[in-house]
Amino acid sequence: MKIFNTPNNASTIAGFILLGFPCPKEGQTPLFVLFSLIYLLTLVGNGSIICAVCWDRRLHMPMYILLANFSFLEICYVTSTVPNMLASFLSETKVISFSGCFLQFYFFFSLGSTECFFLAVMAFDRYLAICQPLYYPTVMTGHLCTNLVVSCWILGFLWFPVPIIIISQMSFCGSRIIDHFLCDPGPLLALTCSRTPMMEFLWMVLSSLLLFIPFLCIMGSYALVLRAVLRVPSAAGQRKAFSTCGSHLAVVSLFYGSVMVMYLSPTSKHESGMQKIVTLFYSVGTPLINPVIYSLRNNDMKNALQKFLGT
Repeated sequence: MKIFNTPNNASTIAGFILLGFPCPKEGQTPLFVLFSLIYLLTLVGNGSIICAVCWDRRLHMPMYILLANFSFLEICYVTSTVPNMLASFLSETKVISFSGCFLQFYFFFSLGSTECFFLAVMAFDRYLAICQPLYYPTVMTGHLCTNLVVSCWILGFLWFPVPIIIISQMSFCGSRIIDHFLCDPGPLLALTCSRTPMMEFLWMVLSSLLLFIPFLCIMGSYALVLRAVLRVPSAAGQRKAFSTCGSHLAVVSLFYGSVMVMYLSPTSKHESGMQKIVTLFYSVGTPLINPVIYSLRNNDMKNALQKFLGT
C-alpha cells in the first residue's frame, strides 16, 4: 500500500479525506436525500432512452444508436462519483482509500474523455445526415457506427492512464485532506511532497488536446451543417434541420462550457467552492439534464418514450 509521509515522517496514512460539502451533521441527511433523488432520476431518464431505442424498431438507426450508447455512458459517468458521494454523506470519517481514490480518478476522467469523443462522433453523424443525405445510408452503416462507438470507448480509456499512474506513484506529504467531493488532479498534485511542473504541464497538454480536438471537429461539422441549412429554400426544412441538431448543440454547450473552465488548467488556483459547483454541474447536472433535452426536442424520441412508458 502507498505510504503518505507527513512533514516529520512520524506517521503513515493509508488514504485521503474527501471533504465533499462540509456542513453540520444534521445537514448531511438532506444532501444525501437530494443527491439520491438526482441519481435515481438520472438512471431513470437515461435508462428510458436506452429502453426506448431498443424497443422501437423505428429508432434502430445510427443517430439513435449513438444516443442510446451516449445515455449508457452518462449512467456510467454519474456512477463514478455519486455513490461514493452518498456514502460520504453518511460517513463520520469521509476517508477514501488510496486505491479507491485513484480508481475513481481513472474512471471519472476516462468516462469524461469518452464523452468528448462521443459528442464529436454524434456531430459527424449529423453532418453526414444533413450535408450528404444521399450518401448517408451507405456511409453511416451499422458496421461503421459500431466501430465509431468502440473507438470512442477505447480512446477514452487510453487517454489518461499514464499520467494517472505517474501521479499515483508520487509521495504525498502533510495533510491528506482533499477539499473536493472526488479525487481531482489539482488537489492531488497540491498534496505531493514537491512541486511537479512537468506533471502539471503534461496534464495540461493532454487535457487541452482532449478538449480542443473533438471540440474543433464538432464546430467544423456544425459550420458545414449551418452552411447547408441556410441553402435550404423552405423555412420548414430549415426548422427541421435545426431541430435535429439543436439537442446535440445544447448538450455540447453545457458540457464543454463547464469542463473548459476547469480542466484546461487543472492545477490553477480555483476557489474550492467554485471548483465543486462547476464539477458538480458537468458531472452530475448534465447527465440529469441530457435526457430531458433529447426527449423534448426530438419528436421521434418523444413518441417512442410515450409508447414505451404507456402514456
